[in-house]
This record gives sequence, C-alpha cells and structure tokens, in this order.
Amino acid sequence: MATVTDATPWVRAVRASHDRLAGLVAGLDGDGLRAQSYDTEWSIADVLSHLGSGAEIFSQYIEPGVTGGDLPSREGFQQIWEIWNALPPEEQAARSIEANEALVSRIESLSPEERAAFQVTMFGPVPLDLAGFLGMRLGEHALHTWDVAVVRDPAARIAPDAVELLVDQVPRLAGFVGKKAPAPVTVAITTTGPQRAYTLDTGGVSVVPCAADDAATASVALSAESFVRLLTGRLDDPAEIEASGVTLTELRSVFPGF
Repeated sequence: MATVTDATPWVRAVRASHDRLAGLVAGLDGDGLRAQSYDTEWSIADVLSHLGSGAEIFSQYIEPGVTGGDLPSREGFQQIWEIWNALPPEEQAARSIEANEALVSRIESLSPEERAAFQVTMFGPVPLDLAGFLGMRLGEHALHTWDVAVVRDPAARIAPDAVELLVDQVPRLAGFVGKKAPAPVTVAITTTGPQRAYTLDTGGVSVVPCAADDAATASVALSAESFVRLLTGRLDDPAEIEASGVTLTELRSVFPGF
C-alpha cells in the first residue's frame, strides 16, 4: 500500500494562502487590478484569473479523488480559460476569490477517512494523495500570491508556512522547469529557515538531497524562501544569496521561471 502523507498541514496552508490573497485583493481598486504583477506579461487581474480558473479545474478533481470516479476531460479546460480571460478585471478578481474559497472549503469539508483514502491522477502518471494534490495547488497559489504582494511591498516574502512545506517539494520540479546550462556546474545548496542541504547539477538540471560524496564546484547559501523563488524564476537581488563559483545571473538562466 502506498504511503499516505498527513494532509493536515497542507490543508491549513492552502487556507492561509487563500486568506492572504483575499486580503490583498480587498485593498485593490480598478487601477490596482490593472497594474502589472511581478510577471511582466500579466496584470494583477491576469494573475487572479489564472488562479480562479485553476481553482475551477482543481475542484473538478476532488470528487474523483474521493470516490474514484471519472476524471474531468482536459478538453474542457480550454473553455474554462477562455471564459476567465474574457472577464473584466474587477470580475476576474471577485470570481477568483469566490472560486478558490469554494475549492478550499470543499477540501476542508473532507472527513478524516476521505482525506486518508484520497487518490487522484492529474498531470502525470503517478497518483497523488491529498497532500500531493494540495502541494501542486499550494505551490501555484503561494507563488502567485507573492507575484501580487511584491508589487505593493518590495520586501514581501512567500508565507513561511508555505515555504516550510514547499522547500521539500519544489526541487522535484527542477528537471521540468530548468534549462541546461551551457557550462554546467555542481552547486552545493544550503538553506536556512528551514535548514536543508541540496546538490544542484546545472547540466542535468537536478536538485537532490546532498550526499557526502557529492563533488561540488560551487556553493550557494540562502534562505529556504529565496531558494523557492530562485527555482521558480523569482529571485532578483544578489544580496539574498552568498555564492561562490556561480552567479545569480547564471542560476537565473537555468531557472528562468514560469
């Protein structure tokens, strides 16, 4: 039988992330919603539209995860995106918060037995338990919440409760989101808050727990929060890392973001 991770911290974190974003959106007027987010190609309303459509899509996987029923058709996702993209910014914002509240509330309503038995296959061949399912949503939601928050507060950081969970999950994305460096290096990564040690191979683009026999030619020390942003193309300030043998510019070329 597959190991089931306790989903409780993940349920709490997705609720907290939703509440944070709802608070940010409540303080924005029409001009604020139309302002550019951290993503140079998206306004804040565009980010909210993305999260709202994502909430609708994730919601369609809840019942199959609980009951083992049929999965949603991916052909329908395009229609969802088109509907959201056609909305005016004010409606994108309002409906985004409503859609995510519905998703989070449904997750919170699952019984302990339903949480333990939850299993669903989404965008890959490996079935996810509820913690894995929520890990995908939290990674998206917490990062895009930062994309909104940092516009108004340059000192904004990804919420600590999300970082505590995501720092052990985001490295799995390295091979999917990374681009091979033309001059590969092996980097010893150490983080604080929480403390972790990883080895980054910029040639194979992999991030794995550090082993005693890893022969690193470069090193980077930074906070876990900065590490999460680095791997998702959201770290800009060289002052946030201590690097030897590799530069932030080189690392950003490997992880340009999404």
